[in-house]
Amino acid sequence: MKTQASRKPKQTDIWPKIVQPGRAVVRVYRRQTPAGNWSFLVANYADGDKRRMDAYPTAVEAIEAATKLAQRLDARDYVAASMTRPQALEYANAEARLKPFGVTVDSATAAVAHCLKIVGDLASLQAAATFYRERHKKITAKRVADAVAELLKHRQGQGASERYLIGLRSRLNRFAADFQKDVGSVTTADIQAWLDGKHFKPHNLKSFITMIHTLFDYCQSRGYCDSNPAERLERVKIKGGSVEIYTADEIARLLSAASPEFRPCIALGAFAGLRSAEIERLEWKDVDIEQRHIVIGAHQSKTATRRIVPLADNSAEWLALTPKSQRTGSVWQGTHDQFHDSQQITADAAKVKWKSNGLRHSFVSCVFALTNDAGRTAGFAGNSPGVVHKFYRELVKPSDARQWFNVRPKTAVENATPAQLPFGHANAKQNFIPA
Repeated sequence: MKTQASRKPKQTDIWPKIVQPGRAVVRVYRRQTPAGNWSFLVANYADGDKRRMDAYPTAVEAIEAATKLAQRLDARDYVAASMTRPQALEYANAEARLKPFGVTVDSATAAVAHCLKIVGDLASLQAAATFYRERHKKITAKRVADAVAELLKHRQGQGASERYLIGLRSRLNRFAADFQKDVGSVTTADIQAWLDGKHFKPHNLKSFITMIHTLFDYCQSRGYCDSNPAERLERVKIKGGSVEIYTADEIARLLSAASPEFRPCIALGAFAGLRSAEIERLEWKDVDIEQRHIVIGAHQSKTATRRIVPLADNSAEWLALTPKSQRTGSVWQGTHDQFHDSQQITADAAKVKWKSNGLRHSFVSCVFALTNDAGRTAGFAGNSPGVVHKFYRELVKPSDARQWFNVRPKTAVENATPAQLPFGHANAKQNFIPA
């Protein structure tokens, strides 16, 4: 009798294969590819209810992977089943924190673990997240040139001085001309490369950096950029130059050579110590020749603080040469450029070198030499005692300082009465500097 072959397939030919080394069950499927080859797929539910099919080229590799997966699932289920109450509460709290974001505890811990491999610890991970948030804020597109125009209009509305606006406009318009892009796309490297290529002198470079910083501060506060790229620019080191001062003979020649319009400016710088910018902003109503003082308003001062500067007798005499009828409005009625042109014109006529800030430096040096009081001198000059000590100590001898304040108009000396003797004389009227 012939034995018929059984139609029941062998166990090895049954698919999917069921792999169950413990309680967990993992299935392995076999699929034929379009090319006619076999591919073996492991049904992976390790990440939750959603199935993921992991492909392997051979059945042996697939079954081996399925066995390891099943063992891992058994271990996970064991941990879950043996959780203590504090561990269960910790899990519940974690799940509650993540619920508003629609993220599972498993997904969150997987993401955190991946990030920790990159940054090393939780503190670095939090810092990286903060950095990302700061660099990816929602910003409003604004061209650099438009932002500059907006800033200038804003500063003008705040009452900024014309001199400040001139400097701001000049430098930032030059910057905007070379940055035809949105504010938010300008980087620190872009600005640094631009500055390096211009080869500005230190003082000018520092001014450019300050004003560019002002621009991006304004833009950041209005959402045009997410940070200020000027904050990380290379710092400028400015070496302190020597303080140049005039002699009594030189200031007499400058005053004699100055035009009637510019002469009060020379006297105010030399004998009252006003800065050029303060002189340009000063009005005659702030100058009291009779009471011998000048009021420098906060809007006129470099330090934005009000101060009262006493007038030395010789300063009052030089100012009095301007007819009273003409002492209205601004002391200097020309433009900023004309003011500086007049400096050089006067120096050329007097055959005296024009020294940068020389009038003010001379005044501060002479006052300090006569008073030996840095605080009092700083109060007149509108700076600090530290600055006075650092730059003006022992530059002038007291005898030379007395000569400085004896430089008077020829008519004043000729018409002087015993009560109007030159400064430094035993019987002379003493103003703010002791004999």
